[in-house]
Amino acid sequence: MGKRAVYPGMFDPMHNGHLDVIHRSLRIFDELIVAVVGNPGKTPLFTMAERMEMIDEATPDLGSNFRIVAFDGLLIDLVDRERADCIVRGIRAVSDFEYEFQMALMNRKLKSTVETVFLMPHEKYTYISSRLIKEVASFGATVTGMVPPVVEKRLVEKFPPKTPA
Repeated sequence: MGKRAVYPGMFDPMHNGHLDVIHRSLRIFDELIVAVVGNPGKTPLFTMAERMEMIDEATPDLGSNFRIVAFDGLLIDLVDRERADCIVRGIRAVSDFEYEFQMALMNRKLKSTVETVFLMPHEKYTYISSRLIKEVASFGATVTGMVPPVVEKRLVEKFPPKTPA
């Protein structure tokens, strides 16, 4: 068995920074599991099923070494269940690192054999976040080039373009 990694996140919605981390991860690991989290502390714009569908539709060229799963609960329990060796986290800025560093240490405390790898997306995606994508789209602005076309289509359905007053 090769090295298996889990890339967890809300992916609400998936954006091109996420896609970049997925592609970078697949160059490093033999198998990548994208784990879509159902966080009870947040109210997502898209349902779990919609988020998983968008990821699937945005990654048609990825082979059998790529899977998408849904999960609730502790990430380390999913990592254990999937027999993964590593957790992949995307880091855009120093502010991301502080939170992710704490999470990595907690996961190491819970299961010392699992490593966390931090990957930086391409520089052109470092300013993109799901929160900003939703905010911009809610005002009717275009998110072309920031999200896969399937995600852009779904955002337009959620936030129809505003007609001038």
